[in-house]
Amino acid sequence: MKAVSDNPEWTEKDFARAKPFSEVFPELAKTIARRGPQKEPTKIPVNIRLSPAVVKYFKSKGRGWQTKIDDALNEIVTKKLTKKRKAAKKTQRQAA
Repeated sequence: MKAVSDNPEWTEKDFARAKPFSEVFPELAKTIARRGPQKEPTKIPVNIRLSPAVVKYFKSKGRGWQTKIDDALNEIVTKKLTKKRKAAKKTQRQAA
């Protein structure tokens, strides 16, 4: 006995007759929200290995833990760049 299904498996014929959603329902397709341009610069996807303690700490802070890691790293970079700029200005003043 065959199982009864409201959603039977598609055949080659079914796939051949299929049309894109936007072609079948163009007006409805226009109402579907699309993601707009990003407000901030695009982030670069990378693979990185972190210690389990770091991952556990940031994950324990809840949603957005990867963004929190990015924020922490940005803070470190900003501090280091600020120190470098101050040192360069001091060197320029001493040379003058």
